[in-house]
Amino acid sequence: MSVEPRTEAYSSPEPPSRREIYSAMSGLVIAFLVANLDFTIVATTLPAIAQELGGFADLSLVVTAFAVATAITTPIWGKLGDLFDRKRVFLASFSLFLAGSALCGVAQTLAQLSAFRAVQGLGAGGILVGGIAIVGELAAPRERARYQGLMAIIMPLAILAGPVIGGLCADGIGWRWVFYLNLPLGAIALALLVTQLKLPPRTPRRRRVDVVGMLVLAAGIIALTVLTTAAGEGISPAVAVSGAAVCLAGAVFIGWERRAIEPVVPLDLFASRNYSLAALLGFLSGVVMFGAVTFLPLYQQVVQGVSATGSGLLLLPLLGGMLVTAPLVGILVSRTGRFRVYPIGGGAVMTAGSMLLAGVGVDTSQLVIVLGMAAVGVGMGCFMQLTVVIAQNSVAAGDIGAASATAMLARNLGNSLGVSLLGAVFAWQLTRSSGEALPTGLSFGEGAVHNDLTILPEQIRGAARVAVAEGVADVFLVAGICSAVIICLALFLRETPLTSSSTDTESKGQS
Repeated sequence: MSVEPRTEAYSSPEPPSRREIYSAMSGLVIAFLVANLDFTIVATTLPAIAQELGGFADLSLVVTAFAVATAITTPIWGKLGDLFDRKRVFLASFSLFLAGSALCGVAQTLAQLSAFRAVQGLGAGGILVGGIAIVGELAAPRERARYQGLMAIIMPLAILAGPVIGGLCADGIGWRWVFYLNLPLGAIALALLVTQLKLPPRTPRRRRVDVVGMLVLAAGIIALTVLTTAAGEGISPAVAVSGAAVCLAGAVFIGWERRAIEPVVPLDLFASRNYSLAALLGFLSGVVMFGAVTFLPLYQQVVQGVSATGSGLLLLPLLGGMLVTAPLVGILVSRTGRFRVYPIGGGAVMTAGSMLLAGVGVDTSQLVIVLGMAAVGVGMGCFMQLTVVIAQNSVAAGDIGAASATAMLARNLGNSLGVSLLGAVFAWQLTRSSGEALPTGLSFGEGAVHNDLTILPEQIRGAARVAVAEGVADVFLVAGICSAVIICLALFLRETPLTSSSTDTESKGQS
C-alpha cells in the first residue's frame, strides 16, 4: 500500500548553510533544555513544597500534571505546526510554558501549583515536538541526524542536572526558583528565536483543525494514564473503567481520523513500514531507558547503601554513554546517509548491558554495574533520537510535525507505561522474594523501602536487600527482552538513503 504525500511544499530558493542552521538552533537548544529540565527538576523539591503548601498525599499531582499535559499536547502542537506557521506555533507554545513557570512560582496552594504545572506541560509539548520538527524543516534528511544528535544529548543532561539543580534551589534560595529560573533563560531563548530563526516559506494549504480528534486523543491518554497507575495496585473498578475508556477512545479515534480532512495523527503514515517501526523502536527504547533510570538508583540506595545524591551521580556511565554516542551517530549518518546498522548495533549493545544488569545481587561489584550502565547508555545513544529521523524520512514535508509528534508520543508512552510495567514486575518479585521476612504492610515505594529498612533488625534488612536485588534483576531481564525485540524490529527497516535536499519528499521505503 502506498502513501500519498501531502501537497504542501517548501519554496526556499537555497538551503540554509550550516552556520545559519546553528544560529537558528541556538534559541531552540535553550528552549529544549528548560522544557526537559522541568520533567526532573521538581523531584528533589517535593519535600520543601509539601512543607510549605501542605498535602503530602497529593504531592504526586505536581509531577503527573506536567507529564500528562505534555503527552496530550505533543501530537496536537505537531499538527498545528504543520497547518500554520511553525515558528509562530513554537513561539506560542514556549510563551505558554514561560507563563506557566511564572504562575508556578507564585502558587499558594498545592492545587494551584498542580494546575499551573499543567499549564507548563501544555506549552512543553509544543517545545519538544516543535524543536525537532523545526530541525527537520531546516536541514536536509541526511543532515537531520547531525543536528538532532546534538538535540538528543539535552535529555540525558536534563535528567542528570534537574534533580541536582532542584536540590540546590530547595536547600538555598527556595523551591520557587526552579520555576523562576526558566524566565531569564526563556527571555534569552525568545530573543534568539525571533532574530535568528528563519524557516523556508511554505505554500499555503487548506487548514482544518481536527478538534474532535484532539479531544478524543486527550481523553484516551488521560484514561491510559489512569489505567497504568491503577493497574499497579491490582485489579479494581478503576482498572476496569479506565480500560474500557481506553478501548472506546481508541476505537472512536481511529474511526474519526480515517475520515478527518486534516487528522491530528494521519493514520496513512503507518502504511510506511519504516514509520511504524520507528514508532515501535521509540516506544521500546523509552521502556528500557526509564526502567534503568528509575530502578538503578533504588538498587544502589537500598542494596548498596549509597546516598540519594550518590545514586544520582552513579548514573553518569549510563548518561555518559548516551552523550558520547548520540552526536557521533548523528555525524556518521549525516556523512553516509545510512542508518539501519545503528538501531541493530545499538539494540545488541543495549541487550548485553541489560542482561549484565539482570545478574545483579547483593554483592555485585560497582565495576559490573558501571559496565552494564555504560553499555545500556551507548546502545541507547545509537538510535534513540534516530527513530525521529527515520520517521521524518518516511513522510512528506508537510507531515514532518505530525510524524515527529507521533514518534515522540510513542517514546513518551514507553517512558510512562514502561515504568508501570517494570514497576509491577519489581513489586511482584519483591513480594515473592521477601515472603514472611518483612513486616506486613511494608511499603515498597523507593523512599519507603529505604526509610523502613533503617529501623528494621539486621536479619530482616538482609532479607529485604536480597528481595530488592532480585526485583531489580527481574526488571533488567524484562529490559533485556525488550532490547532483543528492538534488534528483531530493526532488521526489518528498509535502508532508504537519506537525501541531501531539504525539499525532497520522502516516499521511499513506504509500503
